[in-house]
Amino acid sequence: MAIIILPDSQAQLLALQEYMLNNWSEDAWLKAEDEIFEKLEKVDIGQFTGIVVQELATVGILDYRNVYTSHHKLVYRSLGKDTYVYLIAGHRQDYPSLLSACLLTR
Repeated sequence: MAIIILPDSQAQLLALQEYMLNNWSEDAWLKAEDEIFEKLEKVDIGQFTGIVVQELATVGILDYRNVYTSHHKLVYRSLGKDTYVYLIAGHRQDYPSLLSACLLTR
């Protein structure tokens, strides 16, 4: 089992880190980062399944799922034993636009 954060998601994570370090504190960022990776680990080991991404479910795509932390929304898909992270967004970001852009590049 592995968690694979795709390049666009890595960039999103770094942008969130920069934002939080500039506007909040290092402690806030470290807490948020821990939450993100703890949630992904639970997904990867099958302890947590998330919910189907509704925007995609309406067109019959059911294998992408959302999980949430206190400040972030993550989109992932499990393939075999691996978990692929497609999107890492803050709750205040324009999620529909980010989702569209993310999936158009796949």
